[in-house]
Amino acid sequence: MTTSITPRTGNSYAGTLAVTALTPIVWGSTYAITTEFLPPDRPLFTALMRALPAGLALLAITRVLPRGNWIGRAAVLGLLNIGAFFPLLFLAAYRLPGGVAGVLGAVAPMFALGLATVVLAEKPNGRKVIAGLIGVFGVALVVLRANAQLDTVGVVAGLAGAASMAAGTVLTQRWGRPEGVGPLAMTGWQLTAGGLFILPLAFLIEGAPPALDSRAIGGYLYIGIIGTAAAYWLWLRGISKVPATSVAFLGLLSPVSAAVIGWIALGQALSPLQMAGLVIALGGTVLGQMAGRPKVVPVNVVAPTAPVTLAAPTGLANTAAPTAPVTYAVPTAPVTIAVPTAPIATSAPAQPVLTTVR
Repeated sequence: MTTSITPRTGNSYAGTLAVTALTPIVWGSTYAITTEFLPPDRPLFTALMRALPAGLALLAITRVLPRGNWIGRAAVLGLLNIGAFFPLLFLAAYRLPGGVAGVLGAVAPMFALGLATVVLAEKPNGRKVIAGLIGVFGVALVVLRANAQLDTVGVVAGLAGAASMAAGTVLTQRWGRPEGVGPLAMTGWQLTAGGLFILPLAFLIEGAPPALDSRAIGGYLYIGIIGTAAAYWLWLRGISKVPATSVAFLGLLSPVSAAVIGWIALGQALSPLQMAGLVIALGGTVLGQMAGRPKVVPVNVVAPTAPVTLAAPTGLANTAAPTAPVTYAVPTAPVTIAVPTAPIATSAPAQPVLTTVR
C-alpha cells in the first residue's frame, strides 16, 4: 500500500513552504563550504561524501528497508535526485564559468511544470510559466558575468542535472510513500542508492580518496549532516504536503542564498544589478507559490437542532400551568425549565404569560 500525497491548505500550506524553503537556502551554503573547506578538484568524491555516509546513517536510525516494487522505485529516485544530479551539477560547475551553471539549474521549475503535466496530469498554469521565466532572469542577473563563456558539455550537464532533479521531485509526489514509512526513511533510501551509484564513478575517475585535514572533515560533516541528510529530509517532507511544482520553484532560492552568503561571509561584492536580480528571483519564487496555492472553499455547517422545553413561570396570577412541556426546535443545547404540578390561586387579575428564550 502507498501513502498518497495530499496537498494542504491555509496556514499549514504556507508553513510547510516556509520550512521546505530552508533546504535550498542551506544548499546555497554548499558553494562557500566547498571552496573554503574541501579539497579542490574532487567533485565526485565530494558528491560521494555528501550522499553515502548520510544515507547509511539514516538507514541505521530508521531501520526500514524498501520492499517489493519500492526497491526499484527507491533506486530510480536515488539516481534522479542524488546519483545523477550530484555529478552533473559538479560537472556543469567546473565546465561553466561565470555562474552559467546556476542559471541552468534555475530552469528546473520549468522542467517540473512540463513533467507534472504528463506524470501528474496537472493542467498547465500560465502564471507559473511566467514565474519560472522571471526566476531564471533574476538568477541570471545575480550570477552571470560579462566574460561568461559557454561550453557544450557543461551546458548539457547543467540542463540534464536540472531535468534530473525535476523528474525526481515529480516522481516523488507521483509515487508517494509506502504505508507507514516516513520522509526520514525515504531520505535514507535515496541517499544510499545515489551514493552507491556514485561510488564506482568516483574511484574510477578520480582515484583514491585525498588526504583530509580537520578543516575538510568539518566541511564534509556539515554538508553531509546539514546540507544533505537534514536538507533532503525537509525537501521530501515538503513534497509530501504541497504540489511538486511549488516545491521546485523553491530551488530558485539556492543561487540567491549562495550570493548572499558570499557577500556576507566571504566579502564578495554585489553590484546594484545583482541586488535587483535577487529581488526579481525572489519575486519569481513567490509568484510560483501563489500560482500553486490551493484555494480554500468555505463550507457552511448547519448546527443540529436540539429540543428546548419551556413552561410558564410559577409567579403569575390565576394561571393554570400546562401539565406537559411545550417543545421548540432551536440550534442549541437542551434547556429545561421546571413545570409546576398544580395551578397557583390568587386574587390578582389574570395576566398574560410571558416567555423569554435566551
